[in-house]
Amino acid sequence: MKKLSEKLRSLSDSNLLLTITVVVFFLMYIGAMIFEGGGFLKVQTFFNILNANAYLIILSCGMSIVMICGGIDISVGGVTALVCMSCAVYLDFHNGNVFVAVLLAIAIGLAFGLVQGFLVAYLDIQPFIVTLAGMFFARGMTTIVNTKPFNVENEAFVALKNARIEVPGMGYYNKAGNYVAAYVEIGVIVALIIVALMFFLLKKTKLGRAFYAVGGNAQSALMLGINVKRTRFLSQVLCGLLAGIGGFVYFLHVGSGASTHAAGAEMNAIASSIIGGTMLTGGVGNIIGTFFGVLSLATIQNIVSSAGLDQAWWTGITIAAMLCIFLIIQSVVIARKKKSVKK
Repeated sequence: MKKLSEKLRSLSDSNLLLTITVVVFFLMYIGAMIFEGGGFLKVQTFFNILNANAYLIILSCGMSIVMICGGIDISVGGVTALVCMSCAVYLDFHNGNVFVAVLLAIAIGLAFGLVQGFLVAYLDIQPFIVTLAGMFFARGMTTIVNTKPFNVENEAFVALKNARIEVPGMGYYNKAGNYVAAYVEIGVIVALIIVALMFFLLKKTKLGRAFYAVGGNAQSALMLGINVKRTRFLSQVLCGLLAGIGGFVYFLHVGSGASTHAAGAEMNAIASSIIGGTMLTGGVGNIIGTFFGVLSLATIQNIVSSAGLDQAWWTGITIAAMLCIFLIIQSVVIARKKKSVKK
C-alpha cells in the first residue's frame, strides 16, 4: 500500500488523471461484458462506439486544448450543425464536389476560430460570452442556409459515407453461420489521426508547452517570454479548425443536414474533456485522456440503454454522476498540488 501511494505521488497531475480515466473506462467496459454480455462481447460493439463518436473525439480534442489554455468554447456544436447543413446544401442543391465540401467545412471552422480567437485574446472578452454568441450565431445561420432537414443524395458523397474499412480477424459468425467482418468508418481513422497529431503538438512542440504554461499561470508565462495573447488566439483557432473537421466527420456519419444536428455536442465535449483529466482551471490535461473520456461517456450511455433504461433522464443522471466523481478527483489533485507547493 505504501509503495502504491509513493507511485501515485510521483505521477504528474496529467498522468495521474489519465491513469484514473483509463482504469475507469476498462473497469466499466469489462463490467459491461461480464454483467450485460450480449453485444458487449462483440468487438464490433466497441467499433460502433468509435463510429458514432468519431466526431466527438475530434471536438473534444479541440475543447481540451482550449481548456488547457484556460479558456472554453461552447460554439462547437453549433459549428458542427452549420457545417453539416452548408455541405449538404452545396452537394445536393449546387451539384457540389466532395473535396470542395471538405474545404468548406474547414473554412467555416477556421472562420469561427479566427473571429472568436481575436475577441478572446486581443479584446480580452470572456471566452464563455464570445463562444455563447458564436453558438447562437451558428445555430441561426444553419436555419438561414436551409430550414428543412434532408438526406444528401450526391453519389460521390454517399459512396464515401458508405465506405467501410474492414478490421481483419475481428469479425464474428452470426446465427446463420456466416462470417460478419468487423469494420470502422472513415471518420474513425480521421479521429485517430487527429488524436495522434494533437498529442504530438501538446507534448513535443513549443506551442503545446505554451498552452500549458498560459493555462497554468498566464502572468508567469508572460515573464518567461511567452506571447500570452497569441497563444490564447491560436488555441481558439485550433479549436475552431477541429470543429470544422469534426463537423464534416459528423456529416459523413449521418449523411444529412438539419438545424438540430449535434445538439448538446459542446456539453458532451466539455464532459469528455473533464472525464479525461483536463482541468477547468487550465494548465492540466492530456489528449489520450480526452480520447478515453469520450469512450467512457459513450460506454456509460450504452450500458444505461442495455439495462433497459431508455428514458433520456437516466443517461443525464449517470453522466452527471460521472462528472461529479471526476470533479471531486480534480479537486483532490488541486489540493495535492497546493500542498506540494507549500512544502
